[in-house]
Amino acid sequence: MRHTASIRLVLATALLVGGGCSTAPATRGNVERIYLNGDILTMAGPQPAYVEALAVDGGKIVFAGDADSAMKLTSSATEVIDLEGKTLLPGFIDTHGHMFYFGKNLVDADLFGSKDIADVIGRMKAQISRIPADSWIVGFGYSAKAMTEKRTPTRAELDTVSADRPVMIVDSSGHLGAGNSALFRATGVSAATPDPQGGNFSRQPGSTELLGPMEETALNMVRSQRPAFTGELADKVAINGAAAWASYGQTTAQDCGVGLGTDDIDIVRNAIDKKLLPIDVYICAKDSATDNTVNAAYAVSADYNPKPGAVAAKLLAARPDLDKRYINRVRLGGIKFWLDGSVDTAWFTQPYATNPPGKSGVYTGFRQISDETLNAAFDKYWTTDMQLNMHMNGDAAADQALHAIDLAISKYGMRDHRPVFIHASYLRPDQIAHMKAVGAVPSFLMGSLTSAGDAVSLFWGADRAAHAAAANTFVREGMPFTISHDAPVSPLPAVIPLIDAAVNRVSASGKVMGPDERISPYDGLRAVTSMAAYQIHEEGTKGTLETGKLADLVILDKNPLKVPPLTIRTIRVMETIKEGKTVYKLSATATSTTPGA
Repeated sequence: MRHTASIRLVLATALLVGGGCSTAPATRGNVERIYLNGDILTMAGPQPAYVEALAVDGGKIVFAGDADSAMKLTSSATEVIDLEGKTLLPGFIDTHGHMFYFGKNLVDADLFGSKDIADVIGRMKAQISRIPADSWIVGFGYSAKAMTEKRTPTRAELDTVSADRPVMIVDSSGHLGAGNSALFRATGVSAATPDPQGGNFSRQPGSTELLGPMEETALNMVRSQRPAFTGELADKVAINGAAAWASYGQTTAQDCGVGLGTDDIDIVRNAIDKKLLPIDVYICAKDSATDNTVNAAYAVSADYNPKPGAVAAKLLAARPDLDKRYINRVRLGGIKFWLDGSVDTAWFTQPYATNPPGKSGVYTGFRQISDETLNAAFDKYWTTDMQLNMHMNGDAAADQALHAIDLAISKYGMRDHRPVFIHASYLRPDQIAHMKAVGAVPSFLMGSLTSAGDAVSLFWGADRAAHAAAANTFVREGMPFTISHDAPVSPLPAVIPLIDAAVNRVSASGKVMGPDERISPYDGLRAVTSMAAYQIHEEGTKGTLETGKLADLVILDKNPLKVPPLTIRTIRVMETIKEGKTVYKLSATATSTTPGA
């Protein structure tokens, strides 16, 4: 079954309702809910620890400890939930994804699994009847290397979808795409348009005429001009995106790159004003959209908190933790910069072992932004609460990030900023030591070891592939790290397969990618709970099952610590609970088409 169909099945079943040691019992003898009779894994420490019962009241955890003490808190109004042997954990926290962007893609043509260019063209033609007559015809998810032709469709081929309406396709990585003639006319791109720094428009052989494909910043230049999602479409982006995240056990989502579309800020504001979100969403502004996003955030803050320090008069969703950084479940947490590209455009200090198709000579990938741009961002935000998130896959990009951090420290001193190295796919040992010194946190794209591990081995070489996403090195060094799905790149916002990938590191061909970097299932869970909360500066309220923290919970059908490692990915999310309220529950009719859900 195609991936979009799987997500739509999940949406149909979603219920969108809007240390391990015992802790002292709640003082009142009446709690809303008590969970017991299952594995209640607190995630509160470097080693697994369990409690017999968990009590929830007012959106918070009020007791975690022995069952007898928990039952003393009950009254006739208390709901006692028998877990029936299932496993209860803190809700999963997304440390790098694109929830609103994913919601947009649910409206677009599903190109995942396209077997050849004719298949892509057919799916795009079918999309025409599903969308308004004045909108672009957009598809997402094809993989050039997986198709018969081993290439991206050309402008001429996409012209057969429509001669007069813009047509745009984007591959599953989000870094490569193509357009038809009408798209380039609508966006003002022509043979005379120069390639932007960090990207390129493919040209006809021996000419400057556009071939159709475009990479990295060139693609961003075009897709940023897509007409806005408004009205019911804008509502669906937020509602369906949040439903998908909740169905995979996530109580905190992320959209890191708001501003890729010109309507992104309006879509977020629409979700805030209409109270559409049942789970929290941490957002990062895209680097080039930072000023607009920050200004919009100030406007929202002014509307919802007219008096500094006062309870917001218009705050529609009261938070039991009183985290004023969130307004109706949205928090502007940081800014994202793209320092390099993906598997075949990552920026390295040493050449690729095998050049990707279309690349010649001594090839080291793409540098996306200048040192001056990144240094200026650290200069501006290092001393603020605006967290800097940097997309990087190659070690040259990591060097650029570390240099910018060093400059900021030399000017303003060390602080608890926790700059995020998104993906951090290949890091040299000296860079890992450097990250420890400056407090940087990597968010590894573990799923790529499964989906793209064989390509990584081919292009980057055996040594770099063996040390890609070096999670166990971070465990040995006692350093925090997280793992993330980067949906819709992954393409699904599923968390359990990430843990499976981190534990097993098996590529699509069955090869173990760097056995020394495999981690335990518990450390995999820490990377999406306690360490994930640490990354986003919310460890005081999320990430572990401890008294006083939010009742953000996920129930799994099996305990990842007690199944054969190679079967972890078959574990299913049974229920997701945000601040004590169920936001997703697996339907009795759900099938195996939604792994990890």
